[in-house]
Order: sequence, then structure tokens, then C-alpha cells
Amino acid sequence: MTGPEIQSQLPVEITGEETRRKFPWWLAVILGFLLVMGILIFINENYNEAFKFILPGIKITLYTTLAAFGIALILGLLAGLGRISHNVIINNIATAYVEFIRGVPTLVLIFTVAFVLVPTLAELLKIDNKFISQNTRAIIALAVIYGAFLAEIFRAGIESINKGQMEAARSLGMTYVQAMRYIILPQAIRNIFPALGNDFIAMLKDSSLVSVLAVRDITQRARLHAGSTFRFRESYLVLTFLYLGMTIALSLLLRWYESRSGKEQR
Repeated sequence: MTGPEIQSQLPVEITGEETRRKFPWWLAVILGFLLVMGILIFINENYNEAFKFILPGIKITLYTTLAAFGIALILGLLAGLGRISHNVIINNIATAYVEFIRGVPTLVLIFTVAFVLVPTLAELLKIDNKFISQNTRAIIALAVIYGAFLAEIFRAGIESINKGQMEAARSLGMTYVQAMRYIILPQAIRNIFPALGNDFIAMLKDSSLVSVLAVRDITQRARLHAGSTFRFRESYLVLTFLYLGMTIALSLLLRWYESRSGKEQR
């Protein structure tokens, strides 16, 4: 065995500077903020009062996000398939939907869906508009908006699969739908799972916008507490603490999944 080969098998010494460079300082800062806020909520009466008032809204926030994301996945998958369809009509309808949503601000879309699209559909379906709650309108709005974003993720995921796999599946006698269901989509979803996770986190943050519809999520409850007590610092710092705690936990979970799936692939 030659000298260079022996040297290549020796463990690489990690210097202190490299360790400091790789240390996640950003995470330490965020966890430090969360720790300070947790202590303030525990020992300070004003922060504790704000926390107790805002916290019940977390159920609405999580329910709205989960329900909207579930519907958005279906819309995104259908629109994504439409984007790669060879049918001119289907392709153009899917493309128009995606480009329309991407071209209008999220807040404007929430108002448009909640107060224009939903009442119109209710009228067509002979449903009394007043029985449709604001939270239901918010869920539909977020689902329609994020369905367009997820459509592009699904499209990119499907197109990332080698075309030879579709050809092989068809040569074995599978229909297009069977090949897509059993061969292409499982692989595509595995590839795009991190991107779907990132969009779920983005939707969780954007769910704060539904407070404009008077949905009693944590953002709306923070606004109500700040308006009634004039303790804006406590109200909005607690709100920041709750959102940051949820998003950081989800981000770390997603990073863990990515690293684990990367090791399994290797």
C-alpha cells in the first residue's frame, strides 16, 4: 500500500475553526429567543395573560392549515397532471389556473375567493350563503391558492422521472392511468416530499392572513388582545413565539427526514 493510499484512510482532523463554521448559529439564536420568551410567559403576568388568551386559537390555525393543505394536494395533483397533459383544452385550463393564482396577491385572492367565488358556487349549488362559515371560506381560499403552487411541484416531480419508465409500463400492458398511479406518482411524490413539506410550512404562516375574515385563529386573537389591553408588545411577541415554535419544529423535522432519506438512497 502506497503512502497516499495510507494517508487517504486516516481520519480527517476537524479543526476548531471548521467546527465553529459548521455550527448552526442561526438555530442557537432562534432557540435562545424561544427560551427567553418561554421564561417571560412563565414569570411575567402580562405575557402569561396574553399567552392564555391567544393559545386557544392554535386549534383553529392547525385545523385550517391541515384541511386546506389536504384539499390543495388534490387540486395541485389534478392541475399538475393537467399541466403535462397532451390534451390542449385540459393543459390550457390548468395553465390558466396556475398563472392566474400566481399573478394575484394572496390577500386579494383570499377576499376574492371568500366573498366572490364561494357565494357564486353556493348560489349555483342552491346553498344558503349565510350557512357557510368564515373558517370554511378561509379553508377554501387557502386550498385554491396553494393548489396552484403545488401543481408546479407535482409537475416538476412527474417530469423528473425518466420517460423510459412510462414506456416500459405501457409495454407491459398498463394503461396510462395505471402507469401513473403505480409507477410514476409513487416515485415523484417521494422526490417532491421535501418541497411539499416546505409548502405546508408556508401555508401555516400564510394562514395568519385569514384573520382578515375574522377567523379566530392565533393572529386574530392576538389582535383582539392587543386592541383590548393596548399591550401590543406582549400580544405580538407571544404570537411570534407561537408561529416560530411551530415552524422551527416542522423545519427541523423536515431536515431530519431529508437527511434520513438521503442516507437510505446512498
